Amino acid sequence: MGLMTGEIVEIVGEDFSDARLAREKWSRQHYTACSFRDADLSELNTEFVVFTECDFTGADLTDSHHHGSAFRSCMFARTTMWHSSFRSCSMLGSIFVECQMRPLVLEEVDFTLASMGGADLRGLDFTDCRFREANLVQADLRGAVLRSVNLSGARVEAIRLEGADLRGAHADPGLWTAAKLDKTQVELTQAVAYAAAHGLVVEPW
Repeated sequence: MGLMTGEIVEIVGEDFSDARLAREKWSRQHYTACSFRDADLSELNTEFVVFTECDFTGADLTDSHHHGSAFRSCMFARTTMWHSSFRSCSMLGSIFVECQMRPLVLEEVDFTLASMGGADLRGLDFTDCRFREANLVQADLRGAVLRSVNLSGARVEAIRLEGADLRGAHADPGLWTAAKLDKTQVELTQAVAYAAAHGLVVEPW
């Protein structure tokens, strides 16, 4: 059901399953509880579009580009997202399961409360993104760039951070004992936090 609210189009409860919506351009639309299961959304362009509780299971988002859009409490299961870009977007509370997300461009994306447990995120650049209270249990972030990322309150048990760049990242002390770290790049204050988390007392000489 589509409703006009000023310049904003409200679409509620529509079923776009298996639809071919490739190369479309959407702006200032609000989709609530809509299904995009197995839809072809390749090369889709969205600008200031809001998706709330929408289902993207099996959808093809290859080469899609999104600016200022929000995906709130959405389901991404077996979704293809490679070669896509998300700039100044929100993924608040969304769930990602077995998605193809590499390569991917991410600029200032908010993953607060998102669930990305076990996700393959190797080598992605998350500079300035937010993962507050996100589920990153067993996520694979080897070689990823996490500079100035906010990981406060995130669940990070068995997260893989070998070769990742964590300089400037904000993390709880538990990260230093829960994560798999090898050749991970950190700054001095983080090195001190790592030492303290492992029971060392760092004193000036």
